Amino acid sequence: METQERRREDVQGQVHSMETFGLVDGPGVRFVVFLQGCQMRCRYCHNPETWPAEGGTMWGAGKLFEHIYRYRSYWKKKGQPNGGITVSGGDPLLQPEFVAELFAFAKEKGVHTAIDTSGNPFSLNSPYIERFEKLMETTDLVLLDLKEIDEEKHRALTGCSNENILALARWLSDHGKEMWIRHVLVPGLTDDEQGLLGLREFIRSLKTVSRVEILPYHTLGMFKWKNMGITYPLEGTPVPAKEEIERAERLIGAGVFR
Repeated sequence: METQERRREDVQGQVHSMETFGLVDGPGVRFVVFLQGCQMRCRYCHNPETWPAEGGTMWGAGKLFEHIYRYRSYWKKKGQPNGGITVSGGDPLLQPEFVAELFAFAKEKGVHTAIDTSGNPFSLNSPYIERFEKLMETTDLVLLDLKEIDEEKHRALTGCSNENILALARWLSDHGKEMWIRHVLVPGLTDDEQGLLGLREFIRSLKTVSRVEILPYHTLGMFKWKNMGITYPLEGTPVPAKEEIERAERLIGAGVFR
């Protein structure tokens, strides 16, 4: 037993940063862990420094959970739903073994667990699918960011296909895993009626979506691109107006469903 426990604690992950009091990363107050590494190159990304697979700080799963659990008093606030841990990125699906072990410690303490992902690393092929299934055993909620429903537009926006991302959503639905679907609204880029209605139709085909959110585009990460010497591709793009957000919410069918 001691050997097994030590093995779990020693599973290593590359952590970019942490947030102790997250309010928009799942139900309640969340401790948010941002992992290093992302294969997508979204034109509006506000965390480009998380793209490289190398970098960040190495943590063992057990030590990281010990650190996180010190903040558990935040997770049960009067008038707020119980919180927990959310692992974001980068993309947590690039480090499924590490997140699975971190969440295994969390579940032993009854802590709610969530991942925030764009779904790009997902694959139905071995050996990835076996690692992913193990992660899902200890994951309560998946926050899935659907960038674009159209394949060509998705490639233009992110540099990647969305085929495996949509496959991930179907897998979660078929296996009874709760999802929140999110869509970043960028004026002139991800706000066309056809695309939003297409997303709505796809979301309605899923059985386990409990919430759909529109996330308004912002420019808070623009300075990071400049600091990294990368040309920001959406220079001059405005943030969406309230009316544009409300229109998108109507078209996509945003809301809480259970």
